[in-house]
Amino acid sequence: MPDWRRSTRIDVTAGDLRSLVSPNPAVALGVPALQSDDGPQSPPGLSTVALPGELGIDGSQLAVPGRLASLRGFAGKAGETLVVTEGDGPIVVHVGCGRIEALTTDVLRRAAAALVRAAGRRGRACFVLPASLVAALPTGPAEHPPLPPPARRASQALTEGAVLASYRYTAYRSHDEDGGQIEAMVIVSADLEPEILAEGVRRGEVVADAVCFARDLVNEPPSSMTPRVLAAAAQDYLADGAGVQLEVWDEDRIRSERLGGLLGVARGSAEPPRLLIACYEPADPVEVSGRVPHVALVGKGITFDSGGLSLKTPDGMVTMKTDMSGAAAVMAAVGACGRLGVRVRVTAIAPVTENMPGGRAQKPGDVLTIRNGRTIEVLNTDAEGRLVLADGLSLAVERDPDVVLDLATLTGAAVVALGRTIAGVFANDDAVLSRLQQAADQAGERIWALPLAQEYVPDIDSDVADMKNVGKAGQAGSIVAALLLEQFVAGVPWAHLDIAGPARSDESTGVLTKGGTGFGVRTVVEFLERLSSDPLPARQR
Repeated sequence: MPDWRRSTRIDVTAGDLRSLVSPNPAVALGVPALQSDDGPQSPPGLSTVALPGELGIDGSQLAVPGRLASLRGFAGKAGETLVVTEGDGPIVVHVGCGRIEALTTDVLRRAAAALVRAAGRRGRACFVLPASLVAALPTGPAEHPPLPPPARRASQALTEGAVLASYRYTAYRSHDEDGGQIEAMVIVSADLEPEILAEGVRRGEVVADAVCFARDLVNEPPSSMTPRVLAAAAQDYLADGAGVQLEVWDEDRIRSERLGGLLGVARGSAEPPRLLIACYEPADPVEVSGRVPHVALVGKGITFDSGGLSLKTPDGMVTMKTDMSGAAAVMAAVGACGRLGVRVRVTAIAPVTENMPGGRAQKPGDVLTIRNGRTIEVLNTDAEGRLVLADGLSLAVERDPDVVLDLATLTGAAVVALGRTIAGVFANDDAVLSRLQQAADQAGERIWALPLAQEYVPDIDSDVADMKNVGKAGQAGSIVAALLLEQFVAGVPWAHLDIAGPARSDESTGVLTKGGTGFGVRTVVEFLERLSSDPLPARQR
């Protein structure tokens, strides 16, 4: 894998409409539209946008054409589009942004994605951003420091939406089967500070690029995305991140460090495991009680999960290259930290292996000794994620973090409970859970809190070891898995994201392209950025 960039995506800039007419005036002009009881309406301020004559579009065409909207059922709902075309020249795409009182940055993210999908082969697109739309964005909870300037948040969200919707994994395609799309997008406004818009675009491109990196890793075929290749790809990606150092442990080091869970899962594969530790040190750290806050990220990295000797069905294996989505997300997130100037310390740990049914594979009934000395009886080799995460979490807490977050495609039970678009979150600390939910809301990734029901802890009692790796069949699978992980965080404030559902999309819609989604990257980055300006109180040690 010579280059971690395995996909294509468009570029986004902040500028003016003049940049669109030279050398090619083929443009898709995206104009926001609002939903109201009187039908779709244009937000105030569009009339102040000066249109170059070369575009061949009159300013009056920026208003929503009421009759055409009625004929086509366009109401201005979030994500809807109404395309007005005349010949081969520029087109106007009215993009629904919902009701003004419900406007959020995620609505803008979805609006930019809708514009990209509607624009087709128009060369370039422009999103016209009036100040009235930006002024309607929420200011954030009063008990926390104010969010960044709304214009920056708006342009960042628009950038993320456009880049992510344009993502195409192209490494093995001789041609683009999805058809053509625009080459670039520019965000313009007559009333907003260009420097603030440009900074939002820069930050949006950093975040979107991190998500695309995670998607690339997940989308790579499993025989070419082995643990060794994943380590090399992470090294390549993180080399561009200021303040980030990556350490890779080979199988001998893993054995000497007593990572029994990772070694047990890896035994059935001809491919040796790897343990990745990426450390980010901020150039301009924030301090709490004389200490720089430290967040540890742990990501499950099963590059292919056959189920081991507890073999999956053929259909169940088809998407199992996705099982390293947690590792991809934490490596992508730590890579974005230096480019964004995150002010807290971050350590990202990814235990990486295949889970295969080879002659040396672990067997149901085996007992593994985890890094922290606790033992797990393996009754189902397809419940392997919690085994490697136990080692990863043990390593994380040894580094004395203030918060631990882990991300894992851990249980099918999470998909049964929450479907394909929502991740389950478990936490042992209310403040961490609240901050994580706020970050997910801002990032546009849906999470839902599930209980760490302590009455289910006896379900993992073992007759021969400290615990077993499964609970009662068909009962509380996601909760029991989270309760097992909690045994390895030593009371450190911790949250576990079960991303089994949203880590992969079965269709291209909104900001998603069919395949790996990079879910969790945006939420984790937003969480880290918020801690930079509003740290949690120092934990008691």
